[in-house]
Amino acid sequence: MTTSSLPLFYQRPRPLRADADKAISLASVPSFSFAANANVVPVIAAEMAVACRFFPILFTSTPIPQPVTLLGLRTGDNLFVDADGKWASGFYIPAYIRRYPFIFMENADKSEYTLCIDEAASMVVKGRKNPVFDKDGAPTEVTKSALAFCRDYQAHHTFTAQFIDALVEADLLVDHRADVTLASGEKIGLTGFKIIDETKFNALPDAEFLRWRAQGWINPVVCHFISTGNWQTLVDRTALRMAN
Repeated sequence: MTTSSLPLFYQRPRPLRADADKAISLASVPSFSFAANANVVPVIAAEMAVACRFFPILFTSTPIPQPVTLLGLRTGDNLFVDADGKWASGFYIPAYIRRYPFIFMENADKSEYTLCIDEAASMVVKGRKNPVFDKDGAPTEVTKSALAFCRDYQAHHTFTAQFIDALVEADLLVDHRADVTLASGEKIGLTGFKIIDETKFNALPDAEFLRWRAQGWINPVVCHFISTGNWQTLVDRTALRMAN
C-alpha cells in the first residue's frame, strides 16, 4: 500500500472542468501499467463473489482494516500485469483498478462528491479521439460512464465499511502469516495481514448470525474463505514469471 495520504495510484487528482478539459481524452488502448507495482489492491464486498475465484482476499493490519486482493507474493510485483501493461487474459480486474483514473472526492462534511480525474495518469492524453467532454462542454459517454461507475463504487464502499465494522466489533479478524515455497525451493513469507477466524465465525450466536444474514454480511465472509484456495495460483504465476 502507498504511504501517501492520496489513494493508491492517484498522484494529482482534481475535479473535471468542462471549460478547461475539452481538449483531453482517455487513451484509446487501455494500459494497466499503473498497477504493475501493486501486489495488493482494495476490494469491495460486492465484487468478492467474483474476485474470490481468482485471488486470495485478505484484510490489512491497519487501524481500520481494509479488504484487499493479493495480486503477487512480492511487494511491488503484480503478477497479472505484463511488461506491455496488459492484464492477464481470463483473470478478473478489480473494480478499484477499473475505476482509475477517475475517483470521487468528498467535501469536508462528506455530504457531496465530485468526479475527479488523475491528471498525472499516462492514459490521460491531449486530443479528441476519446474526449471526456464534447465541443460544447457536455459530458461524453466516457465521463457519464465514469460518473455512474464511481457512484456505484462509492455506495458499495460504504457497505464494505459497515461489513468491516461488524468484523471488528465481533473480533473476528486475526493476524496471519503465509509461508509459500516455490518450485525452485525459494521460500517467501507474507505477514502484516489478517484473516477471518473461521472458528470464531462459526461460534456466533444464532441471533447474531441471523442479523449478519439480514445485513448481507455472510456472503463476503464465505467469499473470503473460498478465496484462500487461490494461493497456488500466485505460486504458479510467480514460477512462470521467473521462468520468463
